[in-house]
Amino acid sequence: MSHTLGVRQAQKQQTRQSLLDAGLRLLEHQSLSSVGLREVTREVGLTPSAFYRHFRDLPELGVALVDESFGSLRVMVRAIRSERAATDEVIDRTVDLIAEYVRRHRAHFRFLARERHGGVQPVRDAIDARFRQFADDLAGDLAAQPESEGWDPADVRMLADLYVDHAVTTAAALLEAEGDAAAEARIAATARRQLRLISLGRRHWLRG
Repeated sequence: MSHTLGVRQAQKQQTRQSLLDAGLRLLEHQSLSSVGLREVTREVGLTPSAFYRHFRDLPELGVALVDESFGSLRVMVRAIRSERAATDEVIDRTVDLIAEYVRRHRAHFRFLARERHGGVQPVRDAIDARFRQFADDLAGDLAAQPESEGWDPADVRMLADLYVDHAVTTAAALLEAEGDAAAEARIAATARRQLRLISLGRRHWLRG
């Protein structure tokens, strides 16, 4: 009996993942608000009624895609958070990590970038909450660094938001470059200069 239940659970999980994969493929070229439930089920050869065994509606599928997308994004953010010094070497490595994430997870980031300001409120809220959590975690890291001694917590959080927004903006620009090596090089060079400017401002913030 337990073996049968295990097989059924695995099949259910596989079907759920197929729906998520189908949704992500369809969202490659359109927003979630324009996708129909029948499009998703047709993509994997299921009936609409089968969809409801896994998700209440398309917004719930969208939130599940947010979770999946942030699962891969978390690897990039964790690596960036581990870089403690603001040296040129660390800045270069940070930009390289962002570029590598976009190359490996293009569909996930395209989904996040489009739906962050899209028309499906639960998905927008989910994306916003997860970016806020990243900024909270990064603010904790920054507050523990010697460079933040004497800083107001609100200013540390503002700095964390700057770093997160910079990473997202850079990733979105690289996504738009669509493999154009020259454009990617220009975007990366600009991102490095921007990070150096943020780093310089951080060192002199309390003198202002």
